[in-house]
Parts: sequence; C-alpha cells; structure tokens
Amino acid sequence: MASKFLLVAQREYLTRVRKRAFIILTLAVPLLLAGFGVFIAKIASSDNDTTDVVEVRDDSGLNVASHLVSTPQLRFETATGTLADAKKGFQKAKHDGLVYLPAGLDVEKPQGVQFFGKGNISLKKQLAVENALNKAFSELKMQKSGLSQDQLDRLRSKVDLQAISLDETGKEADSNALATSGTAYALALAIYLFIFIYGVQIMRGVGEEKSSRIMEVMLSSVKPFDLMMGKIVGIAAVGLTQFLMWGLLSFGVSSVLLPMVTKTDKPKTEVAASPAPDAPGAAATTADEPQSAGERFDKGVDSSTKNMDPGKRMNIFATLGNLPIGTILFGFIIYFLGGYLLYGALFGAVGAAVDDQTDTQQFMFPITMPLILSYIVGVSVILRNPDGPVAFWMSMIPFTSPIAMVIRLPFGVPMWQLALSIFLLILGFIGTVWVAARIYRVGVLMYGKKVTYKELGKWMFYKG
Repeated sequence: MASKFLLVAQREYLTRVRKRAFIILTLAVPLLLAGFGVFIAKIASSDNDTTDVVEVRDDSGLNVASHLVSTPQLRFETATGTLADAKKGFQKAKHDGLVYLPAGLDVEKPQGVQFFGKGNISLKKQLAVENALNKAFSELKMQKSGLSQDQLDRLRSKVDLQAISLDETGKEADSNALATSGTAYALALAIYLFIFIYGVQIMRGVGEEKSSRIMEVMLSSVKPFDLMMGKIVGIAAVGLTQFLMWGLLSFGVSSVLLPMVTKTDKPKTEVAASPAPDAPGAAATTADEPQSAGERFDKGVDSSTKNMDPGKRMNIFATLGNLPIGTILFGFIIYFLGGYLLYGALFGAVGAAVDDQTDTQQFMFPITMPLILSYIVGVSVILRNPDGPVAFWMSMIPFTSPIAMVIRLPFGVPMWQLALSIFLLILGFIGTVWVAARIYRVGVLMYGKKVTYKELGKWMFYKG
C-alpha cells in the first residue's frame, strides 16, 4: 500500500517539475516580483515629488491665506479679483484646486469654506487642504489668545518611542511593529496563494484524468484512497520545491537590488514653497508633525517610514532577527502543510465528483469561503489585534487557523495555544480526508450524472 502511494506521489511530482512551464515560472517569478517592487517604489516616490498648486481666494478679512503652510507636495497661491474672476482664472490655469474663504468667517467656528476642483476631487488632496486650513485657523486662534506660534512650538514635545520586546524569561530585544506586521502579512499571503494555486491543480488534475478515463486503468491497481493521497502529497512536494526555489532566488535578487534602492534613498526635507507674484504674504513651510486625521490617513501604514533616514529604515530589517524565528518557521511549515492537506483533500473530492469543470464552481464556493474569510479578517482585524478574541478563535478553527495563526506567530503566541491549534488542525485534516475519501471513491468512477449536495451526502455512507 505504501509503495503504491509513493509511486503515485512520485509520478505527480516528476511529471510537473519536468515541464518547461514549471522551470520558466520558477526562475522568472522572483525576477518579476523584484522588478515589480522596484517599479512600484519608483512610482510611489515620483508621486511624492509632484506638487499640487491650490489657489486661495480670501474674502474673510482674517488674512487666512498668509497662515496657510506650503509643503513640497502642496503649494498655496493667492487668487485676485472676485470669486467669479478666481473661478475663471482657475479653469484656465493648470492648477489643482481653488479654496474660497467667504466674508464674515468666524475663527472659532469656520463654516462655509469651499474647495473647487476640476472634476471629482481626490480624498488625498481634500484631506491635505483640510489639514492646512486647520493649522491656519489654529494659529489664528493662538494669536487671538495672545500666544505666538514660536511659543507654542517651544511648548510642544516630540517623544521618540523605542519599542522593546520582553519575553517570559525577562530577555529584552528591539521590536518594530512595521517589521512584525510585514512578516505576518507575507506569511499569510504565502499560505493563501499556495492553498489556492495548488489546490486547484489537484482538482483539475483529477478532473482531467477522470474525463479521459485514465482513472479506470489506474484504479485497477491502486486503491482510491492511495491515489487521492498520492496526488495531494505529490503536488504538495511540487509546491514546496517551487516555493523553496522562489525563496532562494528572491533572497539572491533582493541582496543585489536592495543596496541599489537604499543607496539612492535620501531623506526628504521640506523647503519653503515659492509664493505667487501677487501673494507676498504666502506662508513658508513648516516641519511640524501632522496632527489631523487627514494626514494620518494620507500616510497610512507606511507613515513610520515616510520621513525616516536610511539608517532607521535599515533598522527595520535588523529587527527581523529579534523575531521568534524558530517558532515562526516551525509554525509556518506545520500550517503550510496542514492547511494545504486539509483543503487539498476537499479540492480532490470536488474534482472527482463532477464531470464538467464548469460544475466545480458550485462546490468550490463553500470550500473556499473559510479561506477567503480568514485572509480578509486576518489582514484587517487580527493583524491589528493579534491577541484579541477574534484572533484566538479563528486560530483554533481548522479551516481558518492556517492563516490566522501564522499572522499571530511573529507577535508571539503562548505555547499552549499553538499546541492546541495544531492538535485541532490535525483532527480537522483527518476528518476532512475521511469525508473526501468517501466522496472520491464513488465520484471518481461516476459519469454522466448531475451531482448535488444531497448526492454527495449519500456517497459518504456507501458501504464498500
């Protein structure tokens, strides 16, 4: 029995790794990913180099325009004439917006400020202008209360918080939330893609052999269970080989490209924006940290690296060595294989149950829903709160634990939770394989019959 199972696995492995498409894809993907990453980085940096010009028509009598602060990404210029003249001039000019401050504006509750744009205004641009206006009115309020901007700057404090990880033994190590979150996201994405890509390969491989009637010949000498498990394990070995090659090649490519990218990565400093000819009172640039929700949204996840120097940015990579590497690798391999075997058995059962590949969609949806749900919830909820109740329960359910638990691993997981999750995953895998094997042994020789969920339920309890 064991020898036949290994023969099937060996056949599946060698058949796939010898294909030209496998070799080309294995060699090309790391280069494509590296090139794509560099391209995205260049596009993002070029977007930060552009400057939006916004005209300001100030009828408030408060001289708000002189308090608007320009940055390398946003420059304010004073518009002359009436509002109608300003609108006409804005439509003719290649500027990005027009702010109108109406007469009678109250410093305490500024209402009625308008922002005109050509077409629909982007959220990023609107939030940036809102933040600049909030700062301008804050300065006006301070002047009204007798407090100058210099006095306020001296009163403000900026704390450089150093994150330190403290384990159960009292050992301290540098921590970095960006590095930890990035590692968790990469691990979850790898498992998600692996299960989907190679699970579908199992389903298609079984379906093709069934439709060509090769399955009838194979089953004359191999039991259905051995055939199903041989296919699952063989394709898993193909996936592991490809991922291992991708990892080695990606490391080699990144070790060459990373110094090239970081070498030219110079920290940007803000300079005074050039005022318009008719705006001698245009404000200079400030280096204050953003305080509004708008700027926090604009920065997003990468706010901690936007203005840091290359030394600090490289420190992110250095802190990766302080993560629980042993636990992460052990857990990743366990959930990598356990999740694939659990879902791979179900994909194989679906491939054996249907005659036409178009009929697989109705059976794939309930199978893939837990996988998709765990990925979405993982990157949106668990990544932000890896010790919360949602993270705990999803890391215990076998259908969601492969993704949920690997997201938690870089943050540190109690050993009893890890052991319990692995135990439940093994039980889930055994139960799933039993169900899939019962469906597989009947469906693989069933032709010309439309399969329903009720029919699948009957197959599970057939004797023999």
